[in-house]
Amino acid sequence: MESAPELWNVVDIEATCWDGQPPPGAVSEIIEIGLTVVDVTAGERVGRHRILVRPRRSTVSDFCTGLTGLTQAEVDTGVPFAEACRLLAAEHRAGSRPWASWGDYDRNQFTRQCAATGTRYPFGRRHANAKLVFTEAYGLRKRPGMARALELAGLPLEGRHHRGEDDAWNIAALVLHLAARDAWHPAVCEVPTPFR
Repeated sequence: MESAPELWNVVDIEATCWDGQPPPGAVSEIIEIGLTVVDVTAGERVGRHRILVRPRRSTVSDFCTGLTGLTQAEVDTGVPFAEACRLLAAEHRAGSRPWASWGDYDRNQFTRQCAATGTRYPFGRRHANAKLVFTEAYGLRKRPGMARALELAGLPLEGRHHRGEDDAWNIAALVLHLAARDAWHPAVCEVPTPFR
């Protein structure tokens, strides 16, 4: 009898950023959400998604475009942040499916932006810091960036680094790599979910 799939959402975001301090009145806002669905049981990536998000209180700087490849014109075609959160919950089962990101930045940014905008937090309580799991599985003293972790795992970096859709795809490969080594045992953080 086949095992039931164990599905995780692997999420990576890009946000407005600057080379130095943000301009007066501007705040860092999510502009891209990359999401790859992984079936840990089957050991495969089963979905690849991208949501562009239109910022309200900031614009895409030249520095940000250089880093992510995203332009103001491109993110202007995106959806408002609240709609992006609704899509995560409605179309990607974000409220019920556990999710992982590389580090805690993505989770913290969602928490901050939901609080600042009064938006319902789209995720459930089960979040895993894949960077921490990888660091422990490899017995490293320092937590590696995603690109370094791919090197250590002998995996290719597919697509463009610092593009949410591609980074989520690559982080998902690392999650599956850990699962194949029987090392995907994240201490799932029971995150309080305000704004529900």
